[in-house]
Amino acid sequence: MKNIVTILVLVIAFTFTTQAQQRGGQQRGGQVSTEKMLEKMTTDLNLTEDQQNKIKPLLENQKAEKKASMEARKAARESGVRPSKEEREQLNADSKEKATAFNTEMKNILDEEQFAKFEAMANEKKGNTENRGKKKKS
Repeated sequence: MKNIVTILVLVIAFTFTTQAQQRGGQQRGGQVSTEKMLEKMTTDLNLTEDQQNKIKPLLENQKAEKKASMEARKAARESGVRPSKEEREQLNADSKEKATAFNTEMKNILDEEQFAKFEAMANEKKGNTENRGKKKKS
């Protein structure tokens, strides 16, 4: 009996360890660290060191803004207060404005070919996000 329990505990521990390793550098919620993001961009876009140094603060700022926004939404949800239609529209407009500003900064840092690849990567990621939302609704 003790052997069976020991074996079950080992199997469960092995399963959790394997799943954690498969997630790689991803943190809870699928968030990727700024360093991993910059590393991927460096590889995919062939960034110079100067470009990396300019992009890193942009990524850190973007991540901090997203985290603050997520915490604000969480606090509002916990308080039970729902934003009005105008507030939701303003939040969407602010979000689009931040995305546009980020893209403008990236366009100033990257050359034309790199920026075209960057946009293609962003569109692919956006498509994956939209598809993930559709799967949940089904």
